[in-house]
Amino acid sequence: MTKSMIPPKNFFKSWDIKSILLWGALPLITGILLSFFIKQPLIGVIRLTDAIYNLSARDMITQIHYASQHPEIKAIVLVMDSPGGTVADTEAVYMELARLRQSKPVITVIEGMAASGAYYLAAGTDYIFAKPNSTVGSIGVYSSLPKYPLVVDDVYSTGPYKLWGSSRDATMREIEIAKQGFLQAVKLGRAKALKTSDEIILSGQVWNGSESLKLGLVDEIGSLSQAYEKAAKMAHIAHYRVEDLRVLAGLPEYTPDQFFLTSSEGILTPYPAKAGIYYLYVPPAERLP
Repeated sequence: MTKSMIPPKNFFKSWDIKSILLWGALPLITGILLSFFIKQPLIGVIRLTDAIYNLSARDMITQIHYASQHPEIKAIVLVMDSPGGTVADTEAVYMELARLRQSKPVITVIEGMAASGAYYLAAGTDYIFAKPNSTVGSIGVYSSLPKYPLVVDDVYSTGPYKLWGSSRDATMREIEIAKQGFLQAVKLGRAKALKTSDEIILSGQVWNGSESLKLGLVDEIGSLSQAYEKAAKMAHIAHYRVEDLRVLAGLPEYTPDQFFLTSSEGILTPYPAKAGIYYLYVPPAERLP
């Protein structure tokens, strides 16, 4: 070893214990200080536990907008137990989810049911979990056709379709358009995962979660905690928190409105309270004769 390579005698003395501790502590202190300014990544949860209509759709869209505007929310888990609802409100939520998915993954968990319009929304997300006996499907459209001719003695209208808004033929065309739109949403969302024909998809059947997995309507049988893990993996995050987006968005506690019809005996039926075109599942045992 040459003299130039030998450190001076006071070299090691200059690096005393205090200096070593100081230089070791600086990165740690810096990291702690930065942690106060960098927000922990969040997984936001949106719950749909009602039919899809103007109030529930408005609340969902508010939560979707909140998630899109807050960068600390890295992924969304949509928890479902719904029979579907109106065509217009379902499509409005679907389009907002599509925009959100451009920047953040959205995972669906079907708890009790994702039928008709609720499945429409699920098909538009990145991954779908279901329970073995979740109710899935009812892909199609429900509506009441105008009564024709309609004679009501004490009601006067200025046109033949004033009371209903359209003819039976026009209503049937609207139903067909909505049906085809639903089919395309399912095929677009599920893509190569589908393992069944258009005819089966549009049959209006419901399947349990295990059957839905075989048909390619869902991706996996799993729990809510698995959905959080999947969302974190797709968002490339760790050490995340799970937060209810309804709370974060400052929405009041949810109170269902009178979407369904109440019978003369005061029993809530599975039928909507007003005429229209619906992506809605009506349980067989409760259908009108």
